[in-house]
Amino acid sequence: MEPRHTADVWEDAAETLAHRELDPSGFRRLVVVSAHPDDETLGAAGLLRAVAAAGGTVELVLASDGEAALPEVTGTDRAALARTRLRELADALAALEVPATVHRLGMPDSGLRTDELTAALGPLLAGADAWISPWREDPHPDHAAVGRACVAAAPVSAHGFGFPIWARTRFDPTDPVVPWDRGYRLRLSDADRAAKRRALDAHVSQRTMPPGGQRPVLSAATLTHFLGHREIYFREPSADGAPIELFAGLYRDGADPWEVRTSWYERRKRDVLLAALPRERYRLAAEPGCGLGELTHALAGRCDRLVATDAVEEAVAAAAARVAGLPSARVFRSDVDDPRALPDGADLVVLSELLYYLPPERIDAVLDRAAAALRRDGDLVVAHWRQWPAEAPADGAAVHRRIVGDDRFTPLVEHLDEDFLLHVVRRR
Repeated sequence: MEPRHTADVWEDAAETLAHRELDPSGFRRLVVVSAHPDDETLGAAGLLRAVAAAGGTVELVLASDGEAALPEVTGTDRAALARTRLRELADALAALEVPATVHRLGMPDSGLRTDELTAALGPLLAGADAWISPWREDPHPDHAAVGRACVAAAPVSAHGFGFPIWARTRFDPTDPVVPWDRGYRLRLSDADRAAKRRALDAHVSQRTMPPGGQRPVLSAATLTHFLGHREIYFREPSADGAPIELFAGLYRDGADPWEVRTSWYERRKRDVLLAALPRERYRLAAEPGCGLGELTHALAGRCDRLVATDAVEEAVAAAAARVAGLPSARVFRSDVDDPRALPDGADLVVLSELLYYLPPERIDAVLDRAAAALRRDGDLVVAHWRQWPAEAPADGAAVHRRIVGDDRFTPLVEHLDEDFLLHVVRRR
């Protein structure tokens, strides 16, 4: 089936609608899950090259061998076609200069099932820094099945991305189904584009007219959609949020997982937050998710009473030790959903590096509770890292948009820089 629009439509959309650049430099182990042996070349060749060039490892999981790629050709030897496509894949990876371990699941081409894929992918995705697959809304049912299975099977600590394939030829990029709010682009160098062209040339069975066929699977017009200057990825975060067990493991044995005691980023963020507080002093403040208590210690000097809480016992113990001897501060274990974490009558609530770890419904519940707990004219401070943590269902920018657009609050202070976002809003 020929494309419905020209290739530059999605190229332009990647530049204007995807507001994030994908940085694969931290992907030490990338797992690529393909429905067929060419999905990774079409949609993600540049990313594979970038990870390999940075010293990371690439593992490729083939859900099927692509044996049903020519369904209209009668008498096709599917086993022979599968062998051909596997040879072509090896040639394509060589053209990309990507040494990759290939895992074959041997599931039926054009008959992939999400539940079976989910069970098979769990062990293969364990321990990955990142995974990519065809986008779960791609119009090919095998692509959609693989994308949904990866979301279900991947560990919450891995960065996940879906890349559009047939969506680039069939969908208008302004279609509401296309999630540009989660969109990333990866710019390809001239060398990347040349290597990708050579890799696509290796998939001869898909580019040429088969005997007895009516068209190649990948026509020249179709291939132009994948030979441009940008690859497109949609973030696929965990919908359930980060589990408490994850944080408990990070804090174990006195660890400082985010270097809050020593890093310039953390010191600077605390200084900016304190400087942004509209009042010199507060009567009752609440800091859910206090972590190791470095911000708690700084806030205590500005508050008559400060309630600091965390859901992780190790963090609570460290925070309590940090503020020992400060009579204004009280630290205890509590989840953010517990009303004790946001006591009634507060005139300051500080939510730092917390909300984006929660699923949307819990974010709404916390904001509802904060609005109810705050006195009229009380201040709510929200701060987040500008990057998107692997465990977070949303990024900081999305959380801040929700808060700034909440008509229960009046915006007072906005701080935006390359490292973090900070907003102070006042309860109406």
